[in-house]
Amino acid sequence: MLIRKPSDVIPSEITPEPVWQSRRAWMARAGAVALGAAGIGAAGLGGRQAYAADGALAPLPGTPDKQFAIMDKPTSYEDITSYNNFYEFGVDKGDPARYAKSLRTRPWTVSIEGEVQKPQTLDIDALLKLAPQEERTYRMRCVEGWSMVIPWVGYSLSALLNQVQPTGNAKFVQFISAAQRDTMPGLRYPVIDWPYVEGLRLDEAMHPLTLLTFGLYGKVLPNQSGAPLRVVVPWKYGFKSAKSLVAIRLVEKMPVSAWMKAASNEYGFYANVNPNVPHPRWSQATERRIGEDGLFSPKRKTLMFNGYDQVASLYAGMDLRANY
Repeated sequence: MLIRKPSDVIPSEITPEPVWQSRRAWMARAGAVALGAAGIGAAGLGGRQAYAADGALAPLPGTPDKQFAIMDKPTSYEDITSYNNFYEFGVDKGDPARYAKSLRTRPWTVSIEGEVQKPQTLDIDALLKLAPQEERTYRMRCVEGWSMVIPWVGYSLSALLNQVQPTGNAKFVQFISAAQRDTMPGLRYPVIDWPYVEGLRLDEAMHPLTLLTFGLYGKVLPNQSGAPLRVVVPWKYGFKSAKSLVAIRLVEKMPVSAWMKAASNEYGFYANVNPNVPHPRWSQATERRIGEDGLFSPKRKTLMFNGYDQVASLYAGMDLRANY
């Protein structure tokens, strides 16, 4: 029998405390959820995802953006779409792929509100047409110690924020995710205070790297990856990249995010990838890339800002240990 030492346990097997407290209840009822999901036939999914004529996800090509090109090999589509954190559909990595098929993604609107001169509510098709779609391959790093390289399709969030014209009082941007209680079985459990809420400083949100994202690998986002649109902030840990957005709110005071509220000692507002600041229960100095780095392979060294040095000026003079 193989007995693993604590140092052999990969970070993705270490569950955040707010999650394991509710996991037993989740697992006890998972069978019932699976039966319910199995009862949704093809007709029951009509209008819930953007499909092509052959039933596959609709194509969403983007022009490759050379400004943000990296040399890293992209993670396979299969790994990207089967190993996810999306607690609205369950706390295990495979739960989103199993249960997110029921998510209703049409019709879909997003309100852009708060400290803006031109508040708007736009449907998903209007948002898609707002700016040309770009393909950007970004490194993505999870706080649990695993990483991927994902070819996203979208455009800089600044294109949308410039259209609504932030007021002089706008200092932060709050992102609010969908909370469909009839399609998201994870909402039955108090892992966090639903709906999921995240936030950025306005200058972080306006940085060209911050992507309003509608697809990956040249197709519209699959449900488990945050359909029909999400934000992607590649220099921060993955939980900052809120999925399935229904509202973007510009505010004067720093918003309290969902994970800050659930476990403020573990999840700070900034969440910049920083190998020098360990999580309270594990190191962040190394990472394991899904699909490439096996359990016994040498881990990669974690890069400051996930390798995106062009954002360093946003934090000049800040103590990034205190502002974790």
